[in-house]
This record gives sequence, structure tokens and C-alpha cells, in this order.
Amino acid sequence: MDIITLETIWKRLIAVVDEGAAALVRTSFSTVVRDSYDFSVIITDRRGNSLVQASDSLPSFIGTLPRTVRSFLQKFPEETLVECDILITNDMFAGTGHLPDITVVRPLFYQGVLIGFAASTAHAPDIGGKIRSPEPREIFEEGLQIPLMKLAEAGVINQTLMAILRKNVRVPELVEGDLMAQLNTLALIDARINEVLGEYGLYNLEDFSMQVRARSEAAMRKAISELPDGTYRAELSTDGLTDQPIRLEVAVIVSGDCLHVDYTGSSPQVHKAINCAMNYTYSMTAYALKCILAPEIPNNDGFIAPIEVTAPEGSIVNPVFPASGGSRVLIGHFLPTLVFQALGEIVPEHIIAGSGSPIWCLNLASIDASGRPLTNLFFFNGGMGASAKRNGLDVMSWPGNISSTPSEVIEATAPLRVLEKSISRDSGGAGLFHGGRGQRIRFAYTGKPGAVVSFLSERTKIGAPGLSGGSAGAVGGLWINGKPIDPKAQHQIETGDVIDVLTPGGGGYGRAHAKAGEACGHRHILEI
Repeated sequence: MDIITLETIWKRLIAVVDEGAAALVRTSFSTVVRDSYDFSVIITDRRGNSLVQASDSLPSFIGTLPRTVRSFLQKFPEETLVECDILITNDMFAGTGHLPDITVVRPLFYQGVLIGFAASTAHAPDIGGKIRSPEPREIFEEGLQIPLMKLAEAGVINQTLMAILRKNVRVPELVEGDLMAQLNTLALIDARINEVLGEYGLYNLEDFSMQVRARSEAAMRKAISELPDGTYRAELSTDGLTDQPIRLEVAVIVSGDCLHVDYTGSSPQVHKAINCAMNYTYSMTAYALKCILAPEIPNNDGFIAPIEVTAPEGSIVNPVFPASGGSRVLIGHFLPTLVFQALGEIVPEHIIAGSGSPIWCLNLASIDASGRPLTNLFFFNGGMGASAKRNGLDVMSWPGNISSTPSEVIEATAPLRVLEKSISRDSGGAGLFHGGRGQRIRFAYTGKPGAVVSFLSERTKIGAPGLSGGSAGAVGGLWINGKPIDPKAQHQIETGDVIDVLTPGGGGYGRAHAKAGEACGHRHILEI
């Protein structure tokens, strides 16, 4: 395949998954997918190697979704698959690390021959079990577990599975609606792939897969080889649990054109739902390295080939069954910052300071006016870390790709009234370049009867670290009726109760200017 044809087909396939992602957003029922973009869409070859990923996909799914496809292939070899089959799972260890992420996979056939797979992961608005929080002690408390299985055989949906799913979730219409949107996306990709192959006279994706992955791998190996060999270490502590801080350690070993990242020394797994499954650990690590070394390469399995990631079994970053992991982002989203800190001494111009938004969200469960269960979750971002070239962005998710939920959507879909939404002044860490600012959101609960709320929040004790002399960002906080609350616990609220959410700021980069009159902080242009 000549280089021009290769590039043209590559761009076409990226356009195909981007169209699929747009269809998913437009046809989904929940705010989680429609407004916060918590999903991913990819195409793989027939062996499960990722070829292209939708541009709006979450970074964390770069590594998890292809691994899930390969797990399916171990259970369902090629000869057991037919056109219009649909595979499904939310397995914590074969999937993304927590049960709300439902993955569906459709085998792609061209002229009767299997050529690859279309796959999608999307965060369901509910999966049963306890309302999402760090509280569950084991995975059985976290909701419905769907093993690696077929949702559809030759286009016929397994209605027994659908009935079980509907029975076990609080909002079956939203959960089923999002799942059908995923299936629609995969069908669209199937049709588009057949069009592309027909247009270019191809019979499969084998040559394309080989060349795309080989070129991406070569570019990644070249970037790695330019780093000085050695072992680079870093460590950090998270807020952890109420009475148990969590320690993360990493050693990044550069050897020629290969990288080995090892998390030996990190805390052991805990009896709370913050354990980070190995698939997620691997994916967040690969994402961090790609940001440093090859940010312009479209996502595929080629760039991951030179990277090995290890962690001791039973550790917080490689837990074993039946560990719970529903809030695994409270660990996993620290890993890119940890890798950045390790490599900061050799690539300071390619990293950013700590961000104030590992992830922040509010989960609410109640009963609506008609007596039916109601549940939803809303995301709120903190400030992004500064870099050697620019200030950190305000209210920006990193290392995720989650959008803050708009106030209008919150008020339209939940018994919450938004009383205030404003930029948190001076929350970004000072420096030559200052960290991005977080936000303050104030809600009043308007529903009857009461509700249960929980939060995913971090950096309420330890601020996002600065780099190269920059200051740490301000910590975040949570209050109900003016009183500080435990961010890792569930809380009962009643009509009229007021919730305050303050997201953290990002760390600053470099020492602040000594010039008189030159401010390190932001100018307060926007207050909503």
C-alpha cells in the first residue's frame, strides 16, 4: 500500500469512528454520554489490535478497549462468530476497571469474511448496587456483573439478558437507551467499513493494520531512543480513605527504544472501591507516555508496543478478585502525573504540573414525583496544571476527557437548583506559568422525599503539585449546609439542603516572575 493511499484510508477510518461517536452522542439517553462524553469508539483488526479511535474518546480507553476485544476472542474464537453478533461485558478485570462501563463489540465482515471488530465502551447512568462511591468493600456490592457473553446472535437480541439488566438498574430506560445507542453506532461503523473497502478495492484490513501499527511503533521507538537510558523514580500520596492515605510509587526504566514502567512500592489493595484494575493502570500509563513522546500519532496499538507496565498483584494498581473498583479513577487518574514527575528531569518541556481534576462528580439517587427511582451523576472539573509554555486551563478535565455538566442539564434532569457556578479565585498554583483555576458550584436539593448523594473527589487534603519551583494548586472541598463532609462517604439530604462543591486548582510551573506589578494569578475576567 503506497503512503498516499495509506494516509487516505487512515483518515477515512478515523472519520468513520468519529461519525460513530457523533451518532452515539446524538442518540444516547443519559447525560453521562450526551453531555459529559464518557465513552470510546474504536475499530480493530481481526486479532483485536486497535487501528483507529474516535477523537472524542476518553484517553483511559486507549489501552482498555483493545484488551477487552482480545479477551472476547479468547472466549469466542473467530469460527464461533457470525455477522450481526454482538458481544457484551462490564467485567472489571477484562474491561475498564469498573462495572458502570459497558463494552459492546461487533464483528465486522466483508464479503462473508471476518476482517475486524467495531467496539464501544460507554459509562451507563446506573448499574445497580450501591450508589457509586468509594464505600463498597467488594465487587458484589457494586452492581450487576455481565460476564463476557453474546448480547445478540446473528442480530437476535438476548431478551433474557435485557430483562435482567432492566430489573437490576434504577433507570432502565436510560441504561437501555444508551446501550441501544452503542449498538446503533457499531452498525453504522459496519456499513461504513464495507463502503471504504469497496471503494478502495480491499478485501480485508490486514495490510492496513500492519503498516499503520508498524509506522506508529517506529515513531514511538524513535522518540524513546532519544531519551537517556536510566531508571527514573517518583512517588506521591493521595487523599486516600478517611483514615488511610494511599502511596503510589513508580520506576520508569528507559532501555534503548523500550520502556518498562513498574509500580512496585505502591500501597496494597484496600477494602474500598478505589482499587485500580491492571487494564486501567496500563492504559493511563500508556496515555501519559504518549503525551510526552508521540502526541501527534493517531491512537492505535502500534505506539503501545514498546511499553511494558507491571505492578505487584494485590497492590492498589493491580488488585485481585473480588476487589471493588467503582471509584478507580481516584487512583488511576494520578498515574499520568506520577509518570510525568518521574520523567520531569529529562523532559521538563513536555510535561505539565499536577492537575486539580483527577475527577470530580456528584452522584444522586432518589425517587421522582411519580414514585419511580431516579439517579444521575454530574461532572465538575478542576484546574489543569501549567506547563513550561503556558498557563494551566481553567475548569478542564485532565487526564480524562470529561466535560463539566451544564447547569441547564442538571436542573432539567435532577431535583437540583444551581444557585452558583463561578470560577474559584486564586485557586491555581503560582509560578512562571500559573495553574488553572477550579470552580465553585452550589446546589439546593428541591426533591421530595430526601435523596442519597455521594461524590468522587480528590485533592481535598493534598493540592496538585507544582513543577520546577511552581506552587501547588489550592485544595478542593465539599460541604452540606455549610458543614464539611467526608468526601468518601454517602450522605442523606432533605428538601432545601444546600451542597457546596469546590474543585481544586492546578499546580504552577516555574518560579514566579520577580517583576514588580506582574501578577502570578489569573485576571478574574469571567464569573458565571
